[in-house]
Amino acid sequence: MHYKIVSDSGVNLRRMEAAVDYATVPLKIRTDEREFTDNLELDVREMVSYLKEYKGKSGTACPSVSDWLDAFGDAERVLCFTITSTLSGSYNAACVAKADYEAEHPGRSVFIVDSLSAGPEMQIWIEKAAEMILQGKEFEEICNEISAYKEKTGLMFSLESLKNLANNGRVSPLVAGVAGALGIRIVGRASVGGELEPMDKCRGEKKALAKIISRMKEMGFKGGKVLVDHCDNLSAAEQLKRQIIQEYPEADICIGETCGLCSFYAEKGGLMIGFEK
Repeated sequence: MHYKIVSDSGVNLRRMEAAVDYATVPLKIRTDEREFTDNLELDVREMVSYLKEYKGKSGTACPSVSDWLDAFGDAERVLCFTITSTLSGSYNAACVAKADYEAEHPGRSVFIVDSLSAGPEMQIWIEKAAEMILQGKEFEEICNEISAYKEKTGLMFSLESLKNLANNGRVSPLVAGVAGALGIRIVGRASVGGELEPMDKCRGEKKALAKIISRMKEMGFKGGKVLVDHCDNLSAAEQLKRQIIQEYPEADICIGETCGLCSFYAEKGGLMIGFEK
């Protein structure tokens, strides 16, 4: 049985270390002047620098149905993960592709997960799915376990700027105006409904990191797996890792970098934290 994991580029994972067939479908970041395709060729830092200086409107474009169909390839069983449907039409396009794919190939199956999240939380599920595939579990069992596992993870973020989110209509200009002013950082989470939910205004990075850990505990973190993705802010990611390990020495923590789409939303200095509850 040929299994394949497919995600859109709302996850900061381009290559799978495990021996599992994996592909990502890129979203695009657009302004009135330029378009950036979120793939391996994208110069993320150049894009982030450009967007920081850009004064006009910016937004994103989801993959097409044909993009998803191309990614499904000839797999008999597909596990598909999309960025939250509140930020993108990627999930809806994937659902149409699933219907077309299964109609064209009777006997094949596509399971789609609307993450209601983004970035490192999605990666945690993808790695879990890959682990179960390698264990030889049946497709239905994997789908059921992923659905249950989703309830045991969370996503936190810390942002220095909400400029792009405001330009894209995802947060109010009033909230965006607070971030970055006098060193204020916004700490928040992915809500149950898949919205980016600002929770705390912290003056300085030290207070923001402490608040992230405090909020993680409130959400049920007890020292499990943690993925910390940063947008050109490795020092903060490493500091957060050290602080978590001080309290939870057995925690499994990995640090990565945001790719194009998550860098668009996180902006320079931002952190995204996926974790097991």
